[in-house]
Amino acid sequence: MITNTRRTNLAPPVEETRYEEELARGLLAADEEAFAAIYRRWGSLVHTMATRLLGDSHEAEDVTQQVFIGAWRGRAGFRPERGPLGAWLVGITRRKIVDALAARTRRLTLIDSAAQEADPDPGHADSAPDRVLDRVLLVDALSRLPRPQREVLCMAFYEDLTQAQIAARTGLPLGTVKSHARRGLHRLRMVIEQSAAPGGPGA
Repeated sequence: MITNTRRTNLAPPVEETRYEEELARGLLAADEEAFAAIYRRWGSLVHTMATRLLGDSHEAEDVTQQVFIGAWRGRAGFRPERGPLGAWLVGITRRKIVDALAARTRRLTLIDSAAQEADPDPGHADSAPDRVLDRVLLVDALSRLPRPQREVLCMAFYEDLTQAQIAARTGLPLGTVKSHARRGLHRLRMVIEQSAAPGGPGA
């Protein structure tokens, strides 16, 4: 009885391993059905990891999508002898999360830099995000931006929406929203610099 019990307990992990190996072979063979099964099997795990580390479910959805797109496009790089498929996907997830955090840091750095340009006197520095953003997003500076860029920045800063939320609200592709945000921040900084310069519009 003891021997049979042990065999019964060992059976599920063996079956799981075999199933994972089948999915791995399907991925390498570019089998779309196998890839759909891979997404169903590990999608929630990837999303949970991203949500926990990013603290934003919408941004986690973006990362989850990027992970599986990256897995499909980079399937030739998967080496079963180096580890199981699940571990490979977790590795991709970690890299994508790091990329997302780095992108967030770059955005915050740019905003902080623009704030310093707008208010170079450190004695007026304020750690409250809303007040910093109020200084950065001056009404006259925003009014000079193209409408799509202005609307994206307003929703991002004043309403604290993620780019995924902005895309959902406006119906624009996520890539377009990211492009508007990037170009809008660049233009906004140029406007602020011009206003702060001697003889500039704000002088």
